[in-house]
Amino acid sequence: MEHLPKKTCQNGIGYTLVGDYYIPDLQLPEESCPIGIWGRMHKDYLEQCHPVWYNDLILTGKLWTYLSDLNEQAQNRLDCIIAQMKEVEGITEKLKAQDQMAWVRAMNSIRNCAEEIVRHELIYDSKEGL
Repeated sequence: MEHLPKKTCQNGIGYTLVGDYYIPDLQLPEESCPIGIWGRMHKDYLEQCHPVWYNDLILTGKLWTYLSDLNEQAQNRLDCIIAQMKEVEGITEKLKAQDQMAWVRAMNSIRNCAEEIVRHELIYDSKEGL
């Protein structure tokens, strides 16, 4: 058998000889965007429910950028919903000064509702991958 070179390059792709086979030298691009809590939730959802889409995002090097953008959108949406719900329900700083416990109860309720809306709309959205 003829001597095969340890490394070769064809069509712009490098290959390394491993045993009798040439394996492509592929590397994923380095990504390091902070993804936050919403991004981590969505990442777990993609891994479990949409593995093909998840793998496509990884292999194209877009996963962390996508999750970081989604996290920012989710946080902005959460802040917007909370502000709107506070206004509709009349939760003000005046209430906070008068009755702190009522204000805390109301704010916790609003935050929980807003987080549920964001989870439904952005994190576990059924029309993903279109």
